[in-house]
Amino acid sequence: MIATNAGHPMSDERFMAMALSLGRRAQGQTWPNPAVGCVIVAHGRVVGRGWTQPSGRPHAEPVALAQAGDKARGATVYVTLEPCAHHGKTPPCVDALIAAGVARVVAAIEDSDARVSGQGFAALRAAGIEVTTGVLADEAAADHAGFFLRIEQGRPFVTLKLAASLDGRIATGTGESKWITGPKARRAVHAVRARHDAVMVGAGTARADDPMLTVRDLGVEHQPVRVVISRHLDLPLLSQLARSADEVPLWLCHGPGADPSRMEAWLNVGAKLIRCTVRGVQLDPLDVLHQLGAAGLTRVFCEGGSALAASLLAADLVDEMIGFNAGLAIGAEGLPAIGALGLDRLANAPRFELTQTTAIGLDVMTRWRRAMA
Repeated sequence: MIATNAGHPMSDERFMAMALSLGRRAQGQTWPNPAVGCVIVAHGRVVGRGWTQPSGRPHAEPVALAQAGDKARGATVYVTLEPCAHHGKTPPCVDALIAAGVARVVAAIEDSDARVSGQGFAALRAAGIEVTTGVLADEAAADHAGFFLRIEQGRPFVTLKLAASLDGRIATGTGESKWITGPKARRAVHAVRARHDAVMVGAGTARADDPMLTVRDLGVEHQPVRVVISRHLDLPLLSQLARSADEVPLWLCHGPGADPSRMEAWLNVGAKLIRCTVRGVQLDPLDVLHQLGAAGLTRVFCEGGSALAASLLAADLVDEMIGFNAGLAIGAEGLPAIGALGLDRLANAPRFELTQTTAIGLDVMTRWRRAMA
């Protein structure tokens, strides 16, 4: 019988918070797998730490177990998601935990993947390991929301970013947009990009701004996938996106009527083409997200433009909004951050709940989550 390394509710929450923090280090790098954090504690001391490694393996638990070594025997393991119980490209994490002789596993939340759901906990209990669940479950649910959405609905979590003036404009009437917000806010945007699997923009933004959509000046080695929504693939082949497509992943979502010569040209520069269905005059945003989910993405950071933002909001596909507002006014002739939604009643407007307000340099960042019904 394994000796129990009993825990206390307060210490359980403290060590789980540490595990959640570790897991966040991996966000944007592990898709299609979840970004999990793990902490191993023996006699009140942390003896092992781990988080899911790039491309999703090895998982957090074996990384932490390798660091803990023999100290894992009789220890308590804190993990932000139920340990996997199925054979994939790596052996099940529950087998590694059982073999290491841990006494107790504290998990924040159950895995909704049918290959795991409840089976990991059952295997641990069958081996005589004490299992505690639900510690900081809400925080874990937020961190793993993209993984759960892909498993349950087939689409990634969508964060919509709006960098705008006080009156909600993203450019002047002449199209000038650099720079509405200051350097500190722009640096914060890069940090948010790094925690997403992909950065997504519409064709209009790609043509007008000629963006790179990469993470810069943060010492980050990995880059998110760059996704451009362009029904007709009418994007400039001399753009920064085209010139860097063989170095940083570039996925182009297009309609069935795209010109074959344009398709061939983009394939030749290294882009991945994703055919999507059309709804009205635009690509169907739900089908776009389903296609991205099928390709493995769990977290997508949408940076505009206004038409794409409106289509996602109208289809109720925005899970989180991040606003960066500068202390200037542009006026009605400026380009609005969100295109026409066709609303005639306030009751039909998309609603979000404020979760964070932070001053960043001379600008203000606000974070909003989908309002609960």
